[in-house]
Amino acid sequence: MSAALLAVRDVHKSFAGPDAPIPVLRGASLDLAQGRTLALTGESGSGKSTLLHLIGGLDRPDSGSIRLGDVEVTTLDDRGRARLRRDAVGVVFQQFNLVPSLDAGANIAFQARLKGARDPAWEKELADRLGLTPHLHKYPEELSGGQQQRVAIARTLAARPRLVLADEPTGNLDEASASAVLDLMLDLVRQTGASLLTVTHSEAVAERMDTRVHLRLGRVAA
Repeated sequence: MSAALLAVRDVHKSFAGPDAPIPVLRGASLDLAQGRTLALTGESGSGKSTLLHLIGGLDRPDSGSIRLGDVEVTTLDDRGRARLRRDAVGVVFQQFNLVPSLDAGANIAFQARLKGARDPAWEKELADRLGLTPHLHKYPEELSGGQQQRVAIARTLAARPRLVLADEPTGNLDEASASAVLDLMLDLVRQTGASLLTVTHSEAVAERMDTRVHLRLGRVAA
């Protein structure tokens, strides 16, 4: 059995509404073992991206527990959560969040540089395998949406995080490109020994993960 890496227990989260708080998560729980992959599925508005952001320390739940290894994420202050994202968690955002003033090569190196763990040979392998080598000197505005998405994936994996959180990681790619990038992403994640949690609407992506959790109205569906 793989050791448990992530444990989410009874997480609740609401957001301010015009008249009253609007509940988004209503007691969500899940587990993810070290070195395993998990698809988080559900209808729009079910709380998938919210839960991913809470796990990554980008926001705080109203209540509940989120443990990454021996760290209770919910008790960390802003600095602690930033350190967690720098050192242990990589996030592939739906909107990429590339640094516009850096070219593709510098964007790929950005997270690893912050972590103090740059490995140019690993960055080169990522660029080669994701088809980015001819584009490393281009800036984000010069790249297609699919190329930006691959840069975002490479940036995340370059830092060798323990946990990769991906929000629709192939959402801007055509079917053939999505399949090829998913193959590479799964291979590279497993090569680093990381765990992967991906939010997806794609049945094809979900079927490639080791396990699947379906959110319905803010709870894990039975």
